[in-house]
Amino acid sequence: MSDYRDLRISVIGAGMGGLACALAFAKKGFKHVDVYETASNLGFVGAGIQLAPNMVRVLDRWGCWDSIGAEATDIKASSIREGATNRELVHVEMPDIAEKYGYPHCTGHRASLAGGLYEGCKKEPAITFHFSTSLAGIPSFGPDKTVFTAQPRHGEAYEVETDVLLGADGIKSAVRSALLRELDISAEVEDTGQAAYRIMLTREQMKHDPELLELLDADCALRWIGEKRHIVAYPISNKTIYNLSTCQPDVNFTIAPNSTYTTRGSKSAMLKVYADFGPIVQKMLNMVPEGEVCEWKLRSHAPLDTWILGAVALVGDACHPTLPHLSQGAAMAIEDAAVLAEVVAAAPRAGADRAALSRALKVYELLRKDRTTLLVDLAASSARTLHLGEGKAKEERDRQFLNAKKRGTPIPDKWASPEIQHMIYSYDCVAEARDKFDGLYAELANGAATNGHANGDANRAAA
Repeated sequence: MSDYRDLRISVIGAGMGGLACALAFAKKGFKHVDVYETASNLGFVGAGIQLAPNMVRVLDRWGCWDSIGAEATDIKASSIREGATNRELVHVEMPDIAEKYGYPHCTGHRASLAGGLYEGCKKEPAITFHFSTSLAGIPSFGPDKTVFTAQPRHGEAYEVETDVLLGADGIKSAVRSALLRELDISAEVEDTGQAAYRIMLTREQMKHDPELLELLDADCALRWIGEKRHIVAYPISNKTIYNLSTCQPDVNFTIAPNSTYTTRGSKSAMLKVYADFGPIVQKMLNMVPEGEVCEWKLRSHAPLDTWILGAVALVGDACHPTLPHLSQGAAMAIEDAAVLAEVVAAAPRAGADRAALSRALKVYELLRKDRTTLLVDLAASSARTLHLGEGKAKEERDRQFLNAKKRGTPIPDKWASPEIQHMIYSYDCVAEARDKFDGLYAELANGAATNGHANGDANRAAA
């Protein structure tokens, strides 16, 4: 094989990370990209999502941002308020995000983002989707020969030989489970103790209330905070929908531990959780139709020793799930995809040297692991700060909010803090991959160990 574009790329999962992987490799010129998805089709659902400049930068490179951005809201400010009183703790003007970072910070609908990626994929003849097909096992991780077992919903299982296998199958990742079993490593999915309601109110529902219409028509993201709880809200879908995402202690899933990650919620229970929040919040929560309350369990897993084994790599929530409090989960998965395409394309001998291909995948991990770990930790830290109850720690936090009214100073809510925004938004994952690949690859080729492992095969040997 003399051309990297002839490598066979197999992707497990067609969520944000899987679609991004397929599109990234196709845009890089790879000719054989197959995506395996358990669902029978991609009927996109979900609620709002924040589209930060570091994500938009990648989407624009792939040519799919314009359609997504056409429906998005360009956020120009954020307001953090006390849940019980609606008192504004700090107001952060963000009028120059696009000027600073080259791209705006927007909010949109998850279906718009996923749909934009999917439409981009459908335009690429290199990409083939295999719906109603799940991963049944990975008999061989490579790097010499990578083989996985595909299981159609209504057919016989069959084996697929591939050059690179990417596990973009989310928090419940079957690829991760198989990889860790092969290495005799345990990293169970963990409860975070938190759950979320996701609510979308239409303009039609809000049109008779001037106070609510003011929120819907603003270019502002709001956060109401209280002890152990908060609500994030912003307009999406050309300001026809007001999106609310909550975070509160996980009670319903604890009562029913065998339930799935989502459950039909009780409106009365939801209202009780936020009963001490102010009238404006109560108005919006009361607009949710009875029977349409859905609660999500927020789960995670311990940091993994490795994301790579042979020619198999993990992507997105499969290797670094995060709480949503920094609004970077989808962005990290999309960046993962872009970096993977860069490192595989840069592998010496166009992937014909299987050990070199495995080392190139390890470079992806080296490029991404520290950064994603930092963002995951910042999201968890921000939640702890926002959810403080009465006491000295809360008093100090509120003093910091007060001081933060001076433009450019740090803010306890990390998402809105200028120095954190700069660290996240200015990052160009593709530029970093191109700049650092040769040096990191050379270190691995010379036997330099990272986290105790030099490459995918070394991980196996160490197990």
